[in-house]
Formats: sequence, structure tokens, C-alpha cells
Amino acid sequence: MAYSDRTPAGPRPGGMSLPRILALVVGVVYTLISLAGFLVTGFDNFASENGDSLLGFEVNPLHNVVHLLTGVLGLVMARRLATARTYGWILFVAYAAVFIYGLFAGGDPDADILALNGPDHVLHLLTALAGLAIALWPVRGEVRAGADERARLG
Repeated sequence: MAYSDRTPAGPRPGGMSLPRILALVVGVVYTLISLAGFLVTGFDNFASENGDSLLGFEVNPLHNVVHLLTGVLGLVMARRLATARTYGWILFVAYAAVFIYGLFAGGDPDADILALNGPDHVLHLLTALAGLAIALWPVRGEVRAGADERARLG
């Protein structure tokens, strides 16, 4: 079930589909957040439960690495609709799990290796929902990759 941003007549009018745009935006935002986070935390206390504040969000270097991986993955996977949708599912599953983990581990010095706080929980929930939107948002005129070729072969 690979999907394409192309119609049988060529590229989709208007350019990129909304799921690809959302994947790209999430990728850019998380990449920039990670870089700003490294400016705040440096690389000391890599997995400390007590992080430094970045606009009210508590971060540590490990948290920044997770954000960097999330961002770069989004930048790479936004190139095609099928991979953007896969990225959406990855975001949904991973960030829903981090949201739930944060509710239980946040503030526990033995379990909180990502230095999570309340604003982080909200961001992680919103990211999971954004992932769901990327994965499921309908694309007008969406065609399966290769469907036009199969139709020609009869």
C-alpha cells in the first residue's frame, strides 16, 4: 500500500501533500529544538533527571538527542507520502509511549532519564496527535504508487 503524491497525470497540483508538509514542519521544529537544547545543556549530565530549562521545557543532553533523531527522521521521511505516513505512525507510537512514561517517571530520580516536566508531557501528547494526523490525513486524489501502471497492463 505505498502511496504517492503523484496523480496519473503527473505531480499533484500545489506541490506537497499536507502529511508531507506536516512531517517536514515537525522535522524542522524538532531539529531546531534539539540544537537550542544543546546550547542550553551542553553535554554534561547526559541522562540527569534534573535538566536545564528551555522555554519552560526541561531538557538534558539525552532528551536533546531524542529530539534531534526525531527531527532528522522527519526531514528525511518527508520526501515521499508513504514515508511521511510511516513517520507519522512512528511519532504517534513513540511519543504516546513517552507521554505515558513521563506521567509515571516524571520527577522520579531513578526512572526519569529524560528530565521530563509538565510542559514536556503536553508537547509529547501534541506530537503524538500530530503523528496521527500525518499518518491518517486524507490526501485528495491520492493514488497508490504503481496503480496507473497496473491499469495500463490490464
